[in-house]
Amino acid sequence: MPIYHTLGQIPHKRHTVFRKPDGGLYAEELVSTEGFSSLYSLVYHCYPPTIVKTLGEPYSVEPKIARAKYLKHTSLIGFNIKPADDYLESRKAVLVNNDLHISLAAPRKSMTDYFFKNAQADEVIFVHIGSGTLKTGFGDIKFEYGDYLVIPRGTIYQMEFNTEDNRLCIVESFGPIRTPKRYRNQFGQLMEHSPYCERDIKRPQNLQTHDEKGDFKILIKKQGLIYPYIYGTHPFDFIGWDGFHYPWGFSIHDFEPITGRLHQPPPVHQTFDGHNFVLCSFVPRKFDYHPDSIPAPYNHSNVDSDEVLYYVDGDFMSRKNVVKGQITLHPAGIPHGPHPGSVEKSIGKEATEELAVMIDPFHPLQLTEDAVNIEDEGYYHSWAE
Repeated sequence: MPIYHTLGQIPHKRHTVFRKPDGGLYAEELVSTEGFSSLYSLVYHCYPPTIVKTLGEPYSVEPKIARAKYLKHTSLIGFNIKPADDYLESRKAVLVNNDLHISLAAPRKSMTDYFFKNAQADEVIFVHIGSGTLKTGFGDIKFEYGDYLVIPRGTIYQMEFNTEDNRLCIVESFGPIRTPKRYRNQFGQLMEHSPYCERDIKRPQNLQTHDEKGDFKILIKKQGLIYPYIYGTHPFDFIGWDGFHYPWGFSIHDFEPITGRLHQPPPVHQTFDGHNFVLCSFVPRKFDYHPDSIPAPYNHSNVDSDEVLYYVDGDFMSRKNVVKGQITLHPAGIPHGPHPGSVEKSIGKEATEELAVMIDPFHPLQLTEDAVNIEDEGYYHSWAE
């Protein structure tokens, strides 16, 4: 997110002497993605971030593909993913391709005895049920129902939950997550027509410097494997930092819908831009105000992209029998549209209370074994009269 932010203590000039009270040097680190060509921050550690004590044997968390090629409208009952105590064990990839993985998670416990670093993907964690604190060396971000947490790849973090009832939808993006370019001016500022602005962004706060030595377990994900590392110093030993590269949050409830006299196309709901996919937010909004408008979406052909909808809350006027946590996948190649009776029913309606997350990937998704286990196999029949 291109907003400058700083916390803690930093020297007046970068790459200069910055000493501890005892005369030793703080360790400077540049953190970034895409080499030195994109956003970055400069971090100042109590100790060098390179002190590895032991390495464990890596183990695979690569999704197991059940259907690599198919052409069928599909529905997954997401809340049928069983809860698990451990955060990482609870994450179940359901829809994947070479650009992104979509996972569902229902963790019961906070991460207390290890830290996690995704070194292969940016993460967007949507909080459907639950609340807590995302902890990183950059500071804390409080989260609650409806929050997106955007975590740049390479960021070490812990999730601290307030209760044992948590439901998350997680998108791993193998390219950077950005705000849509059309929302930004040439300087990176979100423009007046953007459906959200910098005031809505949750940035890290409450920087706590953990000046600690010991054994600190960090699980690092890279190329489908988890590598267990034991570091000799606490990963949250930041004394200060500044820059544009850090985790941040945004609430779906702060997304301001763009409406019109006639039905608006899905791009007006775009929230984030990924490599070869977009992520959109459908929120409560006034319906179209032309006297003869049809609020229900028209039938449309998916030719160049799949369409994924994750249903969060509310009444979905274009769908029948929708439940919270349900995922529908409408693959490229065949049209889809409102269920029978939905069009007529929508005429005259003034507003909708629906809440959903939409992901449109430009390359086909594959279903995993975990997806097949929660599939509503008869969903494709639901357009029959």
